[in-house]
Amino acid sequence: MKVAIYSQYYEGKSLNSFEDLIDVLQKHEVDIYIESDFFKQACTSLEISESTSTFSELDESFDLLISVGGDGTILRAVTYVRALSIPMVGINTGRLGFLATIQTDEIETAITHVLNGNYKTSERTLLSVETNPGNSELKETNFALNEIAVSRKNTTSMITVETHLNDEYLTSYWADGLIISTPTGSTGYSLSCGGPVITPEANSFVLTPIAPHNLNARPLVIPDDTIIKLKVDGREDQHLMSLDSRIVTLSNATLITIKKASFNVKLVELLDESFIDTLRKKMLWGEDKRN
Repeated sequence: MKVAIYSQYYEGKSLNSFEDLIDVLQKHEVDIYIESDFFKQACTSLEISESTSTFSELDESFDLLISVGGDGTILRAVTYVRALSIPMVGINTGRLGFLATIQTDEIETAITHVLNGNYKTSERTLLSVETNPGNSELKETNFALNEIAVSRKNTTSMITVETHLNDEYLTSYWADGLIISTPTGSTGYSLSCGGPVITPEANSFVLTPIAPHNLNARPLVIPDDTIIKLKVDGREDQHLMSLDSRIVTLSNATLITIKKASFNVKLVELLDESFIDTLRKKMLWGEDKRN
């Protein structure tokens, strides 16, 4: 079995969970490959041979990718998996850990289950984006698992986001920005701006304005085969567009086209886990002492 491990390194980061994971994988005699940038930065702190295999890209020969970190680490790991259909699982060393569901005290038990095939996968829809004129920063990673958002840049003034759905004019949002979220991302940025939670298997996206000034503008759920076109205007000549954690600067003359990506990613779930269970436990959904 060939397993890729992805994590992010920063000064003072505890590597205990990473080392626990390595121990479990070595016990099961799997082929371990560590993301090269992380390994270079962390190798002096890890008791691992310098001859350890690394990767900078993945291919179809990999059976599993394990992310060590928070949900943001999983979102970055998606840029390696892309359309390869490699199952992904996250060990949560961050805070909430809605996508990274394995806790640090469960590493041995959970990873053993995964290596033995005792798991299910949840297919997650992604968004893709094209811009006219094109942007070089989007050539390789023009997709997002959680959301694509446009927002104001270096100003406190709101922007206007002219929005068309399947070439039909919807409205112009006067706001700090607009979020286009997948079901996976509906529990993130969109939710914090008042958007609804959408279950992962729903074939929907949601448009959620950020601090809208037109107070009758509310989040809108749309079919995921909708083609969304955006044009931004404002007091500045530029605005920001984010794809999960990646940010690019665009001219207000840019036409943005967002649609469902041509591929999905597979998130690993243990057999006793479900989205509803995670929603209730992590977000205390409907928490009430009467229950």
